Formats: sequence, C-alpha cells, structure tokens
Amino acid sequence: MLSGMANRWMGITIDCANPTRLASFWSAILSIPATAEHGDDPGWATVGSRVDDRPRLTFQRVDEPKIGKVRIHLDIEVDDIEAGRRQVEDLGGRWSGERHDYDEGIVMVMRDPEEHEFCLVKYSR
Repeated sequence: MLSGMANRWMGITIDCANPTRLASFWSAILSIPATAEHGDDPGWATVGSRVDDRPRLTFQRVDEPKIGKVRIHLDIEVDDIEAGRRQVEDLGGRWSGERHDYDEGIVMVMRDPEEHEFCLVKYSR
C-alpha cells in the first residue's frame, strides 16, 4: 500500500440504452434521489451524488445492447422479499425466476428494465 494514498469507492457506472429510465428505476428502489450531476446531457444520469457519504450509481448511454450475463451485480437488502419483488415489478423490472433459500436468508435474482441482473436479499436474523 502506498503511504498517504486515500482511495475511496465512489460509485458504479452502468452502461445502458436509456439512462433517465434506469436512474428513475434505481432511485425508487434505493430511495436515493436522482441528481443532475451531468447537467442536461441525455447520455448520462445519476442516482446519488459524489459528495454524498454513500456510493452513487451513474448510467451511461451506449449503443451496444447488453449481451449475456453481467459479471458484477448489486445486492439490495429488503425487509420483505415478496414486497421487494412487487416493487421491482411495479417499477418495470422483473424476477428472473431464480430464487435461492440459504441458511442465512433468501436471494431472488431480479432484472432491471434493461435486463441488468441484481439480487434482492432478505437475511434471516
């Protein structure tokens, strides 16, 4: 480790076709406001802020369609797995049909409106 170097995780950027739509979806799921950090540029949208105390999500318009499974995904902890599933579906996402019941809790693999995979997690306490 380099002395005096302060690295911090500040966010994740997700390639997509419609940044505004995905920012609205994720803003509602995470209860974090979308921000105008990129001004009026329709190629970008952000949930959260780089000056916030938690990482932000930035959505970048790209021409290439999503192909195949994403190699990194978000895990979203929920209090009620079925209520979380309904919220995702009401906002335009969907359940993949994949559910895992582990000793530590339940995981449901979901997809956002552009088919990016993420997981809803309900931990057993």
